[in-house]
Parts: sequence; structure tokens; C-alpha cells
Amino acid sequence: MATHAEFGEATPGSEVARTFADQIRGKTILLTGVSPRGIGATTALAFASQSPALLILASRTRPRVEQVAAEIHAKYPSTRVEIVLLDLSSQTAIRQAAAEVAKLTNKLDILVNNAGVVVTSRRATPEGIELQFGTNHIGPFLLTNLLLPLLRNAAKTNPPGATRVVSLTSAGHRLSPVRFSDYNFEGKEPVPPEEDHFKPLPGAFGKFTPDGYNGIVTYAQSKTANILFTLYLQKYLPKMGIAAYVVHPGTIETDLSRDQDEELTAQFYKVSLFWKTADQGSSTTLVAALDPALNDAKGLYLSDCQFAEPSPHANDPVAAERLWKLSEELVGEKFNLEASNR
Repeated sequence: MATHAEFGEATPGSEVARTFADQIRGKTILLTGVSPRGIGATTALAFASQSPALLILASRTRPRVEQVAAEIHAKYPSTRVEIVLLDLSSQTAIRQAAAEVAKLTNKLDILVNNAGVVVTSRRATPEGIELQFGTNHIGPFLLTNLLLPLLRNAAKTNPPGATRVVSLTSAGHRLSPVRFSDYNFEGKEPVPPEEDHFKPLPGAFGKFTPDGYNGIVTYAQSKTANILFTLYLQKYLPKMGIAAYVVHPGTIETDLSRDQDEELTAQFYKVSLFWKTADQGSSTTLVAALDPALNDAKGLYLSDCQFAEPSPHANDPVAAERLWKLSEELVGEKFNLEASNR
């Protein structure tokens, strides 16, 4: 259970940061996916407000992340901010970004995998992976593993579990498990029943392009993968003194939805009862990253600042193990966390 039961869907992230100021002060924090009209910006501002030693903003577009950094400098001039360019759709770019981070610091207290992408037409990463799966899951998978030595260094001097990996998912994960038999959604048949998406999909969510692509289903797959990834991390990272959590930030209107047409946007308004501000959208991330009550893993998935239950297909240790092996194959590198504990 989290420390503050009164925190909920309307709690602003700035309040969470003030409440847990001691867990931010003097820390080195890396946040991905930072742009002015997103929860990455409000999350960054919340961290910056409480005097971290170093705040690293890793994002794809320099002008956008520089705009957020400038706002931080104006409001909190004593906070050290560094920018690292990071394109999570490119494994080459991820490896370059991880090397840049290692030049800036030898330890990382908090890693927030905030970045994500939503598309409605078929696209692929440079490695040929469906774009949403490649960017939303494979990207954070590779980045987190490459930064693990820095997290382990921080854990040597932090209380056990105070070093954190926080990844963002979505309630949309409930629409689809990971389609291991066809993760690129190329139409391979047959699809095992346990890998098929929820049917029927309501309204615009059920629209497929002429080539058989559905961006909502593939997005849901990538968000299920975020949870399974964290489930696997929870098996091994606590032995290194590191905690891992995954959060649903809520429904927020940000640039993430810029690829949606009017019909799809209207469908989201039909199913979403409460739309958060960007500040409210950062609060669950901050609870997962900072609350000392979470030093000992008492749950996996947080929503509205409290623990909640993900869909059963996203809380399956066998699927988590299978996803880890598939992810290693897709990045061409083994990350043996069990051996790292020895």
C-alpha cells in the first residue's frame, strides 16, 4: 500500500513531489520522452522543483526538450539539467544515448521510462519491428538494461528499493496480450486464442487499415509488454537493491494523440470518464518513483496513485519470461539478470 491513501486521480504531481522532497533532493534522475505538451514536461518540472543533483532529460527532438529545459532553468535555476538525444525507435540511437548518459554520471537513482508513441497506420523501426512494439517496449527494454550498471551503482548507497525503474503503460493494455506468434501483426495464421485481442472492439477502436493493421490493438500489445517487462524486473532487481513499477498515468490530452483522426478522438471521449491535466497525469509516476513505502515491492501496477490489478494476461510470469527472451533476440544481446545477482 502506498503511503498516502488520499492521493488519487485528481492529485497533482507537484504535490507528490513536495510530499516526497527528501527522496528527490540530491538524486540523479533520468526521464525519457520530454516535450512541452506532455506529462514528461510536468514530471520533469516536479522533479526539478525539489533540488535533484542532476536531472537528465532524454528525448528525440532537441528544440522541444530544450524548451522544457529552459522552463526549468527559469523556475529552478539551481537545478542542473542535461539533455541527451534519444530516439527509442532506433537501437543504434539508444546505444548512443546510453553511452552519453554514462559520460554524464556514474550512477542513476531513478529511471523513468516515460516516452511512447501512438500511430494508426503501419510503420516500422529501422530494425523492421512494428513501430509501437519497437518503440514502446523494445526501446525501454534495451535502454534500461544498458543503464543497469548505473542503477546498481546508485543502489550501493541507497536504502534497498529506493533506486527505482518506473515504466509507463496504459489501461489500454487490457485490449490485447502480446502476440508472440505475430508480434509485427503481419497477418500470420493461425493466432492462438490466448494471443488474440479483445473482441469486439468498440466503435473507431475496431477500424483496420486495408493491409490489416489496427493501431489500437498494436498499441495495446506494446502496453501489455511494458507490464510484463516490469514483472520480469521485479523477479531479479530487488536482489540488487532496485525496485521496479509500472504505472497507468490516466487519460490526458497530449501530443501523443496527434496521429489520431476525429473519429478515434471522439471514441476516447466516449470511454474516458475523467480527463486529467498534465500535472495530474504525472502524479502516479512520481508516487511510483519516490514513495518510501514502495521500497519493498507490494504490487506491480499503479493507477491514480494507488496499486491496482492489471489484466491477467499482463501479470503472467510465463509470458514475462517469454517476452524477455524475444526482446533479447530482437536487440541481438543477452541480459542475464540472474547472473548479475551473483
